[in-house]
Amino acid sequence: MKRKIVIAAVTAAVLAGGGAATAVAFANDDSHDREVRSSVANDGTARVDVKDAVAAAVEAVPGTVTEAELDDEDGGLVWELDVYGSDKVWHDVTVDAGNGKVLAKHTSDDDDDHGDDRDRHAPRSAAVSLDSAVDAALKANPGTVTSVDLDDHDGRSGKALHWEVDVRGKDGKRHELNVDANTGKVTADRSDDGHDDDRDGDDD
Repeated sequence: MKRKIVIAAVTAAVLAGGGAATAVAFANDDSHDREVRSSVANDGTARVDVKDAVAAAVEAVPGTVTEAELDDEDGGLVWELDVYGSDKVWHDVTVDAGNGKVLAKHTSDDDDDHGDDRDRHAPRSAAVSLDSAVDAALKANPGTVTSVDLDDHDGRSGKALHWEVDVRGKDGKRHELNVDANTGKVTADRSDDGHDDDRDGDDD
């Protein structure tokens, strides 16, 4: 997934209100572009949280979600999810951040934008589920989760298997947390004041 988010828009969408329906282009199962409609613009409110987005994704594509990210897609606010299906194939699922409707789903292939950052094997088993990792992260830093990702690189990152969780805190800062996928222990990766080059945003 690893798409670059316009975080100012995403942050405003999480914390602010309003927003009309916006047309968004996605790829369908046959990899042809089609127009679907997000029920909330990127300056609207994400009424669907990460857990609800995951539930919608696995209902559409039974399997295991290893990544979920709140994203600005051509002016529409959506959740983008990676699902390793029960069919042993990776799937990309897009969920409307306003109403939880699945807008698009398709299987991944080697020439899509996951080629460099997602291995073509089943994810390693994690004792701590995505939902539990989200709960642990929010207990450590209350706020709104904007992304969660299972770091599944067989130790190449130099870290044990863990969930990487981004939280936009109630303090107005973006917190990057690591949740151990075996123990549930939370450690802070980084906390900033929201003024990174590619993740900038102000709270109301």
